[in-house]
Amino acid sequence: MTTRIDCDTCVVRGLHCHDCVVTVLLGPPPELTIDDDEMAALDALATGGLVPPLRLVEPVAGPVIESA
Repeated sequence: MTTRIDCDTCVVRGLHCHDCVVTVLLGPPPELTIDDDEMAALDALATGGLVPPLRLVEPVAGPVIESA
């Protein structure tokens, strides 16, 4: 499995970019894909306090409401 990080769709972009592992390690990319092993490595670095955690917050689609 892979994780697709698209900073353009991050709900907290701008608010938390300065404290996100993506920005710390790579600068603000438009899109990044990392696999499970890479994600585990980033999590381990963040848990150890060496880098900030991933701050990506993806938008969630709201319910579909039909008008009467």
